Amino acid sequence: MPHPAPPEDDDQGPAAKPKRRAGRKAARRPLKERLRRDKMLLFLCIPGVLYFAVFFYLPLAGNVIAFQDYQPYLGFKNSPMVGWANFQALVQEPEFWTAVWNTIEISAVQLMLYFPAPIALALFLNSLISTKTRRLMQTIVYLPHFLSWVVVVGMFQQVLGGAGTVTSFLNDHGVGVGNVMNNPDTFFLLITSQAIWKDAGWGAIIFLAAMANIDNSLYESAAMDGANWWRRIWHITLPGIRPVIIMLLILRLGDILTVGFEQILLQRDNVGQEASEVLDTYVYFHGVVDGDWGMSTAAGLMKGVIGFVLIYLANKVAHRLGEQGVYR
Repeated sequence: MPHPAPPEDDDQGPAAKPKRRAGRKAARRPLKERLRRDKMLLFLCIPGVLYFAVFFYLPLAGNVIAFQDYQPYLGFKNSPMVGWANFQALVQEPEFWTAVWNTIEISAVQLMLYFPAPIALALFLNSLISTKTRRLMQTIVYLPHFLSWVVVVGMFQQVLGGAGTVTSFLNDHGVGVGNVMNNPDTFFLLITSQAIWKDAGWGAIIFLAAMANIDNSLYESAAMDGANWWRRIWHITLPGIRPVIIMLLILRLGDILTVGFEQILLQRDNVGQEASEVLDTYVYFHGVVDGDWGMSTAAGLMKGVIGFVLIYLANKVAHRLGEQGVYR
């Protein structure tokens, strides 16, 4: 009886498996060799790792204060534990809920008005034909980012304050707008406009970088087919930068309870605590100023947990919609 012919493909059969395993083992270098190979890259990463470790991860140990009746002269070790008492007292305080609702309202306004502003600015800059004009405009819109909030608030005071340039001009022509800087009803719009003026140009950088990766032949083909400027943006540019938009939107949702501590603190006295108190200023005044360390730490811990949950859920929704999100 004739024996069956051996397989023609050398990669099939039982003998091929040890070869493949041996190949994989041979391809993987030892840890010491990889560390020696990448030592310069690892050395360059040390400052960044130390920065995040010292200023972000080590301070997380201080969240134990939220479960203590913390006294600075006793320290973490000797301060008595009180369990969830700080959280229970926190949710029963009306000022905390005022800060929460103000934070949510400001975040909603900034999400609708501020988040699209860098995208619109990047689309405008990308549409400029002249390279020199584009670079000049980019430089101009980047500059406000490097100004401190003290300077920005002072500039707005000189323009929109009671004796500001625009306010005086409108009053002289019979349009009484009052002191915009001291109006609690328009405070949310005021701080949003300040954020747009200061940081929209800086935020447009990442969108311009994403647009630079779009193939120009797509625009040329669309133009030959008769697509106008708006059609090219809608069908080429926006789909091309959609992953970046979704990633930044997810990160913004995770940071939704942080609305600008310094900016609001500088204008808090102008409009009053009722209109300007947010979670960051609540933590500052109750913790640093009043010395209620446990309750203020509990508020900060709740804000961090809520932000983490929002990022996780938003990333899951992005995966459901077929997008990569922040992580896979």
